[in-house]
Formats: sequence, structure tokens, C-alpha cells
Amino acid sequence: MNNFENLEIWKLAREICNDVWFFMQNTSLEKDYSLKNQMNASSGSIMDNIAEGFERNGNKEFIQFLSVAKASCGELRSQLYRCMDRKHIAKEEFDSVFSKTIMEGKKIGAFMAYLKKSERKGSKYD
Repeated sequence: MNNFENLEIWKLAREICNDVWFFMQNTSLEKDYSLKNQMNASSGSIMDNIAEGFERNGNKEFIQFLSVAKASCGELRSQLYRCMDRKHIAKEEFDSVFSKTIMEGKKIGAFMAYLKKSERKGSKYD
């Protein structure tokens, strides 16, 4: 694994970002500027923190950035509720993206646990 684009957790984060973008472009969320901006930021935070943490080349820093990414999954889940409650998206659309954020949080958590136990501490320590 030599770049973050190969990480399964980054690929899923990108998919979630694209789902949020779809809502922003194709639903009434487009006019709910505050919520739209918050959802864009939190979904982007998942993706971006995985990438930035990976590029730090050290497990301890990577775990810290993964923790932020995982927290952003929770933030986005809360925003998805608001999005559905305000009738911007249907229950089926909510369920689809919500389940992806649950899966993403679990995958990030499992990866963090793996990194904590790993003997390899990152390429910056080679």
C-alpha cells in the first residue's frame, strides 16, 4: 500500500462524498445553505483526514487523523437526520447513505485498532 487511494476506507469515504454531492445538486438541500455546507464539510472531512493522516507516514499521527475522520462520520449521520427531517431526502436515500456511514465508522475503527497493534510504526521511522 503506497498511496491513500488504495485504502478501502478512503474509497468508501469518496463514495459517501459523492452521495452527499448528489443530494446537494438534485434535491431541495441545494437551497438549505447552512446544512448543505455542513454536510459538504463533514463528508469531505472523512475523505480528507484519511488522506492527510496516511501522508504523515507514522501510525500515531495516522490514528489521530482517522479518529477525526470517524468523528466526521457521526457528524454526517446527525446531519442526514436533519436532511431527512426537513424533507430534502426520502427515507430510502437516508437509509442508503446512513448505512454507508455506519460501515465506514466500523471500518475506520477496525483499521485504527490494527494500526495500534502493528509492529510497523510508519515509513518516517525507517
